Amino acid sequence: MSQSDAILVIGPSWVGDMVMAQPLLMLLQARQPQRPVDVVAPPWSLPLLQRMPQVRRAIPLAVAHGQLALAQRWQLGHSLRQHYQQAILLPNSLKSAIVPFAAQIPQRTGFLGEWRFGLLNDVRILHKARLPRTVDRFVALGVEPHEPLPATPLPHLRSLPEQAVATLRHWLPAGLQRPILALCPGAEFGPAKRWPLSHFAELARLAHHNGWQVILLGSGKEEALGQQINALAGGVGCNLIGRTALEQAIDLLSLAGCVVSNDSGLMHVAAALDRPVVALFGSSDPQHTPPLGRQTRMISLGVPCSPCFRRRCPLPNLPCLSAITPRYVLEQVEKAWPAP
Repeated sequence: MSQSDAILVIGPSWVGDMVMAQPLLMLLQARQPQRPVDVVAPPWSLPLLQRMPQVRRAIPLAVAHGQLALAQRWQLGHSLRQHYQQAILLPNSLKSAIVPFAAQIPQRTGFLGEWRFGLLNDVRILHKARLPRTVDRFVALGVEPHEPLPATPLPHLRSLPEQAVATLRHWLPAGLQRPILALCPGAEFGPAKRWPLSHFAELARLAHHNGWQVILLGSGKEEALGQQINALAGGVGCNLIGRTALEQAIDLLSLAGCVVSNDSGLMHVAAALDRPVVALFGSSDPQHTPPLGRQTRMISLGVPCSPCFRRRCPLPNLPCLSAITPRYVLEQVEKAWPAP
């Protein structure tokens, strides 16, 4: 095998999409185990890729989301010449095609999109109705165009038990006195995907009363959400939103008895860690980006205006999510994981 037999995957820019890319990597490894797979991805994603044994090397591309950075992308591509036989592009953007083109990779596979026809030479046409799930669209790029879509494997992130326990002890020095209920109230796309903060607070109170150790997890952009929930809940939980790195959040999710999350990146991480997940869907479509795991429950009211895929709800009370009651969510939690 020469080095040029390797495959370069251009990864997505969101946590959930990166998790949903793993089944493609699993398929490539199963079909062509002699061909190593490297992934170009944002630096923040390295903790995720390090938990995917299918990835030989993660190649960071430190470019802000939406930024062209033509010179930087071209320079990276030039440095990768003679290293790969095929590139598979998961984003549909023009920007994502620059690195493989600059690297002169012989086969450049991706869906037609955003004026990049000349940068690809293995162009696929995306039939959204045939492939409603994002994960299946990714997997389809790993097979021949005429080939039926194979069974899509579930993503599976490696747990690191010793590291996870050390992380737990760092944030909860008293140790694991109760089973953990992890609440993930953020959703970077916009507030139309977020269950009301007052509902998360009420769920935290109810769960604490029922014997759960409640923790709040999320990114620094969601820090204000955690503060509001913690105040409304009377401080019954441990608010770690904005305080943990992604690596630590993954550790804590791996120890959770159950995870309640909006349709967000951490929802996909928890499902890929094989944790029980109760996922709340409002403006987004559970048929498009479901949590991919063996222990997942999805709550979607199916109101007439949902899914609308809006960032903000134009209606006054967010009907697709506000009518999901905390008590009902707790019932689903305790069906997934018996009450402590």
